[in-house]
Amino acid sequence: MLQFFEIFSENRTFMYLSIIVLISLGLFLFSWLKEPRNLINGLLFSLFLILLIIWLSTIIVATKLRQLIISYEIIILIFILLLIATASFSWLFFLWNAYLVWRHESHTLANLLTFFLGIAIFISWVIFLSGAFRLIPTWLKIFLYAPTAIILYLLLVAYNFLVNLLLYQIVPRQYNQDYLIVLGSGLKDGKTVPPLLAARINRAIQFAQKQVAKGHQPPKFIMSGGKGNDEQITEAEAMKAYAILHGVDSKYILLETKSKNTYQNMQFSQAVATADFGNNHYRAKFFSNNYHIFRAGLDAKATGLNANGVGCYTRFYFLPNAIMREFAGILLINKKRHLIIIALITVLFIIFAFVNLLNNMC
Repeated sequence: MLQFFEIFSENRTFMYLSIIVLISLGLFLFSWLKEPRNLINGLLFSLFLILLIIWLSTIIVATKLRQLIISYEIIILIFILLLIATASFSWLFFLWNAYLVWRHESHTLANLLTFFLGIAIFISWVIFLSGAFRLIPTWLKIFLYAPTAIILYLLLVAYNFLVNLLLYQIVPRQYNQDYLIVLGSGLKDGKTVPPLLAARINRAIQFAQKQVAKGHQPPKFIMSGGKGNDEQITEAEAMKAYAILHGVDSKYILLETKSKNTYQNMQFSQAVATADFGNNHYRAKFFSNNYHIFRAGLDAKATGLNANGVGCYTRFYFLPNAIMREFAGILLINKKRHLIIIALITVLFIIFAFVNLLNNMC
């Protein structure tokens, strides 16, 4: 510890780096605690992690702890090897996950996303290992690098989404809410609450019970969900019946019966809460599956609903496929920005390929 303070006092570079790390942490915490539904929070957190790793590396080098340096190098080597192994054999994981989802869930196209991703990765590796790519002319290779660059860009966007999704799971709960909005997700046989939706209602009931146990007023539930083409009653009505059956007094249940998607869940639930409360100064939380709450939070923000989400448990095998769907939804929210960047990447590589072709012709 004494050696650490000596380094801090004698090494100006280390002192400045320490201050920068603290500033980056402060910026992240300020942004995240003020508005956890901002995508920039993932970038700020990643910046803090990078600076923290550099800071730790500086300590190891400055203290000349040879054993720690060796251990540090080994950890980095192991991490790199794990990344390579994960990239090389990720197609096996995605195909196995697709099998589990197909076995346990409904046979829909949306539930086959991990299957298609696994096949795409497998085909890419076969082409790479076969050496066929080396036979292609240089100018065409340059052009074909464009999809790789686009994939790398999308991977960075996906990484930022995953960081935000993880951070959103630990947003402070604040057990003093006026309304708990439960998002619908479809009914079984057109009239009963399926397990996925039941988990959302159960989580809201658990939250309400904990709030009362802490000495606060019991919140009101807003069951949010309209009637689908294949449903006999609205999702909200089925959710109310389920909640009453599990001990919730009907006087604490409000219904929102018009919504068809998450955006409308937020929009129409906000109107129900405002009408009941008398103004929009109420406090609210919404409830959905843990993989869905961040994107739902973005929808809430877009509608002006000042509410953050609380997630309920989802079986692990279903998470990869569900998270891929959520990521696709995030891309669509900012589709113009992403399409512009992808177009710029494509045009850039076309120009490089054309220049190379002209040079070869000359």
